[in-house]
Amino acid sequence: MRAFAGRLAEDAAEALEKATGVRWTFHPVAPDQLANDAPRRPSEFLEDASLRMIEGPFDLVVVVTDAAVSTRSNHVVPGVASRLARIVIVSTRKLRAAPRGSAPRGLGDDAVRWNAAALLAHLVGHLLGLRHRPGGEDAMRPFSFREELREVPPFALPPGRMQPRALALREREHRGRSLLSHAGFHLESALRHPELIGATLLRNRAPLLPLRLPTLATAAVAPCLILVFTAEIWDVGLNVPGRAAAGFAAVSALAATWYLVLFGNLFLPHRERRLITEHLALVNVTVFLTVLLAVLGLFAMLALLILAISTLIFPAGLLSTWPSIRQPEVALGDMARVAVFIASIGVLTGALGGGLDGRALIGHLALFPEDA
Repeated sequence: MRAFAGRLAEDAAEALEKATGVRWTFHPVAPDQLANDAPRRPSEFLEDASLRMIEGPFDLVVVVTDAAVSTRSNHVVPGVASRLARIVIVSTRKLRAAPRGSAPRGLGDDAVRWNAAALLAHLVGHLLGLRHRPGGEDAMRPFSFREELREVPPFALPPGRMQPRALALREREHRGRSLLSHAGFHLESALRHPELIGATLLRNRAPLLPLRLPTLATAAVAPCLILVFTAEIWDVGLNVPGRAAAGFAAVSALAATWYLVLFGNLFLPHRERRLITEHLALVNVTVFLTVLLAVLGLFAMLALLILAISTLIFPAGLLSTWPSIRQPEVALGDMARVAVFIASIGVLTGALGGGLDGRALIGHLALFPEDA
């Protein structure tokens, strides 16, 4: 694998230099031994790759593995790249697969060598902002293994147009210990690349994540189902001013988000943080916004659940007999205010009682697309 990775870097560097007019240098690092050969999700390489990125520091990281790589939809792919995280993953498992009845190809096979180099150049092309170009011999055609391939296909764009894209890959770095300086660098990075963050948030459907995180959802729903049937909570909810209820909801959502992110140790890298690259900062901003949107999605689900119970299950006239401070006619707006109040409590209890499995969340971040 070391020899294969070294040759892969040489072949890809030569093709990329020819295409961009910029010198490319790949630095091999010590390999990691996987515990088993089970298929891996791209997100499972994210933590180690992010640490290697700042140890360099490097402009991008290429992971070469002999384990199968599967997407969120369980499609096994030969490779995948995250433009947001600046990580490329190449799997030899798919490249070495042979037709039925034939022995698997070796890493020294010419077809494996050149298809791997073509795949790496193709994935780096995605990091350069290039999209698929169906047909022809362009390096950005949708990747498929070709037995006859003996060179890296050229890029359709001329070097003059490729060079600025390649130079833009030079990673910005930030060194510092203060929380304020790190926060400023994260904010600046997010403002420079809002489209990368926005595309990832659209792919991961963050507001629906609570449905995939049952521990968090259960810890939030359980107390809400108890509170909605208690007269005291209706006394409080009906007499809380609308602005106070909205403020309590906003504070609850932000507090729950910070608790889940900080105590769940979700920011990358998990260990060394004195230096951080711009694209790792973008990943951290995406993590924070994903958790925030997930919390807001959970809040909306809880509020709708409470409102549905209040309007569809409770007998008519029951709620007007519960409040002891006054005896109003409980209207739909009053029910909505109580639903917001109870949902705010549910979000806090969900964060404190359920928490987040960091690896589970990262697996749903959609930092990597579904194909090469």
